[in-house]
Parts: sequence; structure tokens; C-alpha cells
Amino acid sequence: MTTIPRTDLDVFPLNLGGNTFGWTSDRSTSFAVLDAFTEAGGNFVDTADVYSVWGEGHTGGESETVLGEWLAARGVRDDVVVATKVGSLPQRPGLGRDNVVQALEESLRRLGTDRVDLYYAHRDDESVPVAEQAATFDELVRSGKVRAVGLSNYSPQRLREWFETAEREHLTVPVAIQPEYNLVGRRAYEQDLAPLAREFGVAVFPYFGLASGFLTGKYRTAADLEGRARGGAAGAYLNAQGLAVVDALVGVAEARGAEPTTVALAWLLAKGVTAPIASASRPEQVPALMAAPGLALTAEEVELLDRASQPFA
Repeated sequence: MTTIPRTDLDVFPLNLGGNTFGWTSDRSTSFAVLDAFTEAGGNFVDTADVYSVWGEGHTGGESETVLGEWLAARGVRDDVVVATKVGSLPQRPGLGRDNVVQALEESLRRLGTDRVDLYYAHRDDESVPVAEQAATFDELVRSGKVRAVGLSNYSPQRLREWFETAEREHLTVPVAIQPEYNLVGRRAYEQDLAPLAREFGVAVFPYFGLASGFLTGKYRTAADLEGRARGGAAGAYLNAQGLAVVDALVGVAEARGAEPTTVALAWLLAKGVTAPIASASRPEQVPALMAAPGLALTAEEVELLDRASQPFA
């Protein structure tokens, strides 16, 4: 377990992504995934109000609803650290104060809870000054409905402005960032965001840790993508440079008797992230995720993967 900075929230260093709940996983399968995750020692689940608005016939809120029903059915709300996000739901867009306050109330209802443990601004709203955003999220923390604040998809400049404003004005300082980061998506995080994370002492919970499933090694040809819900996203990496990374991953995995999925997530942990986010559409996928914190890659293995993924750095 690891403690999120400036909080009393202890989390297993693998953050289960909830984007599949009610989308690629129906309600019963989502329950099975959550059961497998918590039975293996997991306790940290990430969702968003917008999940899964992109699904056919969906309007958003599906993931939060399924998660809330599971929390109630299992009676484990106090044992699970719940993260959700605001700002991307089409009917609740942006980070204006009134919109965020109302969006939080709606998320709380769907989740069946009286507080969100980690509440993210899902993406920056440049129409709202950072100082106003920081004041709104501070208000939510002071209300007791939010325990800690996180930021996702912000520019380095606006991230810095939020941290410095919060510290100067004695507002709630964000405790986490959620950037995109993986073996085939290194540049933006390593060059621009990692230095800020270190400077301000925040947790890092990267999304797309498996590059939409590409780093599981199951996508090697265009035919492998056919009929897959995330085939389009994974297909963006299906080129010589991407496949070279997969080859390196598979080599390390075979040598260690592990899954490529496990190695890809272990590489993120070796790079110093707090807990990578990864999702599972079926319970049998969960063990490979949960094995990552226990797989300590050697310096040579990290160097091999760094070298293979250098075109993405």
C-alpha cells in the first residue's frame, strides 16, 4: 500500500479503471471484475461522470452507477477509495462553479455515497480562471463532500498556476495528477509533467497505461483489431516502432514468466508513478494487473524497455 501525499488515503499501487463498467462490461461482469480486484487486495477505483457517454445509447454516468450499485451490494464503501471526475460530460461541461457543484451532487447520487475520495478536474476549462477553479474545489473539500483534489489533462503552465495559487491563497492543494503515460506515450509526461509532479510532491496516476490494450501484446496485425471496442485507439500504435516495443515487452515477460500487461505496468512503477490506471473488461484479466506491483524490474530490463520505446520519448 502507498499513501496519497497530504492525505490519509492508503491505496494499492494499481488503480482499477472504471471506464469499462456498463460499457464493455455489463453490470454482472463489472461486479465480477470489482470482486476479483478487491479480493486480490485492490482498493482504489477510478471513474468519471462522462463514462461511458461514447457507448451506443449511453448518456454518461453509466460507470458511476454500476460502481455505486456494487459498493452498496457489497457494503464496502468505507474500504474503497473512489476517484471520479468532472468537466467532460456533455450535459455538464466545463468547470464553472455552479456546474461543478451540481455535477458533484449528481455523481454522489449515482455512486450512492456522501463523499468522493479524490475528485478530479477532468480537463482544463480555459474560460474559467485557475483561481476560480481552485476556489471551487477548495469549497467542495471544505464542505466534506470531497476529500482530496486531483487534476487531469492540464498544460504544465496551468498546472503550475493552480499549485502556486492554492499555496499562496491557502486553498486546498491538489494531491494528484492524472496524465497520459505509457511505453508508447512518454514525451509529454517525462519532459513537461514529471518535473512538476516532483516539485509539488503530488501522486501520479497515469491513464492509458496499456495504450488502449496495445501493450497487452494481443494486437499484432490489423486483423487483430477487428470487432474490438478499443481497436481504433490501439491501432494508432500498430507500426514498426510500436511493434518493436511490444517485442521488447514480450521478451521481458517471457524471461520473467509474466504477462506483457504486467511488465508494461511494472515499467510505469519503475519510473516512479504512484499507481497506474488499468481497466479489465473480464475478471480473468485482473490477475495480470494486480501482479504489477510485485514485479520489480531490474535496471537492465528497464533500460531495454527504455531503449525500445525511445522513439516515443
